[in-house]
Amino acid sequence: MPATHGSLARGASAPLPGTVFALALTGGMTLGPGEGREVLFGRNRPEVHVCLGEDDPQVSRHQGTLTHRNGRWWVSNSGRLPIRCAGGRLLFRDEEPLPLDTGYTPLFVGGSRGREHLLEVFVTGPEGDRPPPRHEDVTRPPRVWALTEQEKLALVVLGRRYLLHEPRPQPLTWRQTAAELADAQPHAGWTDKRVEHLVNGVRTRLSRDGVPWLTREELGEPVGNALNDHLIRALLASTTLVPMDLALIDAA
Repeated sequence: MPATHGSLARGASAPLPGTVFALALTGGMTLGPGEGREVLFGRNRPEVHVCLGEDDPQVSRHQGTLTHRNGRWWVSNSGRLPIRCAGGRLLFRDEEPLPLDTGYTPLFVGGSRGREHLLEVFVTGPEGDRPPPRHEDVTRPPRVWALTEQEKLALVVLGRRYLLHEPRPQPLTWRQTAAELADAQPHAGWTDKRVEHLVNGVRTRLSRDGVPWLTREELGEPVGNALNDHLIRALLASTTLVPMDLALIDAA
């Protein structure tokens, strides 16, 4: 495929189900299914099928491979840096390959000076497997979680760094959150324990409704800030919390 080929996020079609398309900025390749077939990708253009990050020495010459095995495509990592897969899963060198689902999968490799190099992968399914266009359908709103005023205010303060788009944010501690809330509402009786109780109540509700990674059992020890980090990210992803909510702190 030429470098001018449109993004695979728009889909791809082939007469044979299980055909893989792989595309980077420099171009790409299409390969039908077959046991042991491979698509190599990395920086060394002469020795790989798809060149990725050719001007970035932090990308390995042979970064990874797409392999057809047991009726499906798999991605493996041969490079020094991990490959970031769907859902933020990091695939490291010599780990067991990960299966690729039918449809679109973006794969990212980190590079120099914060760059990220994208390899787009698309695996075709059976003819007619793609859903039809739904241009005129009403947009489905995200599921926004119901919060009390106190819960929302506490969570906005707890997740203030995320709402401010700080790099690599972390939740405030219970004590820091309570102190900021007490500053905003001196007579409201904010304490560490009250903040913890409110936030844990929200986390429990979301977990019961199927939001993952909100319990100690799912994460394992040591937990650290991970429970609150996952909670805040879930609330942001659902637009339950948005940056404009920072105004609640000033209005408190």
